[in-house]
Amino acid sequence: MLSLVIPSYNEELNICAVAKVITQLLDQHKITYEIIFVDDGSVDQTFKMIETLAKENPKIRGIKFSRNYGKEAAIIAGLKSSKGKCCAVMDGDLQHPPEHLITMYDLWKQGYVIVEGVKTSRGKESWIYSKFSKLYYKIINNFIDMDLSGASDYKLLDRKIVDILIKLPEKDTFFRGLSLYFGFPRTTVEFEVAERASGETKWTLFGLFRYAVNSLSSFTAFPLYLITMVGSFLLLIFFILGIQTLYNYLVRGAVEGFTTVILLLLLIGSTTLISMGIIGHYIAKIYEEVKGRPRYIVEKMLPNQDLSLEGEIENE
Repeated sequence: MLSLVIPSYNEELNICAVAKVITQLLDQHKITYEIIFVDDGSVDQTFKMIETLAKENPKIRGIKFSRNYGKEAAIIAGLKSSKGKCCAVMDGDLQHPPEHLITMYDLWKQGYVIVEGVKTSRGKESWIYSKFSKLYYKIINNFIDMDLSGASDYKLLDRKIVDILIKLPEKDTFFRGLSLYFGFPRTTVEFEVAERASGETKWTLFGLFRYAVNSLSSFTAFPLYLITMVGSFLLLIFFILGIQTLYNYLVRGAVEGFTTVILLLLLIGSTTLISMGIIGHYIAKIYEEVKGRPRYIVEKMLPNQDLSLEGEIENE
């Protein structure tokens, strides 16, 4: 059976269209399936739409978070609830073309345990989003030594990969990169990002920036090493300036360069604050992990289940 996990946040305009397209597609190809919609704390009628769909089709299930915990948490919740021998993840706005699910499923049957959806184009997006994305992937590819260019959350995983993923103890995951981290036989399916069926993207520029920082720090400690490298470079500069200052004092009898001193103080101060911010971010991630709070809290599940099980699922 194929389990399809669809994280959703304020997608009341898209849920029904997504369900219709996917069910028709999978029924047409005679693929046994279940669809798991995960409502990530939507404030519109998203979950009511999911409830209606679940009543009409027993193959559709729903999970509702008590609040917005983020897409990563929604993906993990859906995967934990899945029952299929393989699991696919796709967005709930039809920007991930559903027809590629068939190709992914066929490749899985050929023996690939990870089938990655790779974007050949990013669709319509603003100039600043496009430039930010290119810069982000350029930085992260150099830092984590993995090529995430064109990577997406649209992918199909074998059950053994899903089991490995949901057993990871870390709470702040980066699903897009973890599938690359695992290794195993893999292949890719290229696709072009389609236009949203309805509505607008829920991502803000700040949200994208936070996502970029979290994903980078989840995979590498290089920014911490960078602090040491910058400090060593500044030490070399200060050593050279120290020799120059001492020479001027001994030869000329006076030390000049008040402007230089001010600029150096500003440079040292800004570098120190940036370094403290980087270190603070890693400490904050450690703090979030050691608190031991659940990654998410489920308010309701469809079909109805005993929510006391969620404590066991989240704290295993």
